[in-house]
Amino acid sequence: MKNKKVIFQDWGLLDYQAAWDKQESVFSETVNIKTLNRNNGTEIPVPNYLVFVEHPHVYTLGKSGKPENLLLDEAGLKEKSASYYKINRGGDITYHGPGQLVGYPILDLDNFFTDIHLYLRTLEEAIILTLADYGISSGRYEGFTGVWLDADNEKARKICALGVRCSRWVTMHGFAFNVNTDLSYFKNIIPCGIDDKDVTSMERELGYKVEMEEVKLKLRQHISDLFEMEIL
Repeated sequence: MKNKKVIFQDWGLLDYQAAWDKQESVFSETVNIKTLNRNNGTEIPVPNYLVFVEHPHVYTLGKSGKPENLLLDEAGLKEKSASYYKINRGGDITYHGPGQLVGYPILDLDNFFTDIHLYLRTLEEAIILTLADYGISSGRYEGFTGVWLDADNEKARKICALGVRCSRWVTMHGFAFNVNTDLSYFKNIIPCGIDDKDVTSMERELGYKVEMEEVKLKLRQHISDLFEMEIL
């Protein structure tokens, strides 16, 4: 029986390592329940989580990333008050910081659909719908993940990055959505390994700081609707 109930948690502003440890703990617990069910023939409901969080300045490098896409040395990181981690998601390098809404869906896709490409496209669609609520037209860029503005011309710029891990159809990591992000920090990396495309934020596109709590509510609702979740 599919469990479409999803526990929502907002972790506020949390150090990246602390959030990663919490995420790994929830992920492992979820995978363990699935394993237990399979080995024992039990039907314990496998839980789902949707976590929103912001991080202090940090650069993270995915499994397929190249370390040279970080353009700062140790001294440069210290000067920017930024940390750096190599992590176990897909994708290359990205930046997280205050004003960026990071989402970590820890879902058992057996409760929804077992298609990782559809999963990524559905997360993108939730961001696209949220941006549309603010009058910002966005979409996908063929050959790349994430959500883009003006993807069909030379002004293409990325507003949301995606990078996920999936094991036994349980997901972790997720998306990084630039709401009121300090975009200058992207100048210290080749974002997602793409050196000829711009990065943007809702604040830059609209010309004013956006109310983060309002964005969270809208985005959570779109995710809930698209996945047919019951948010707890």
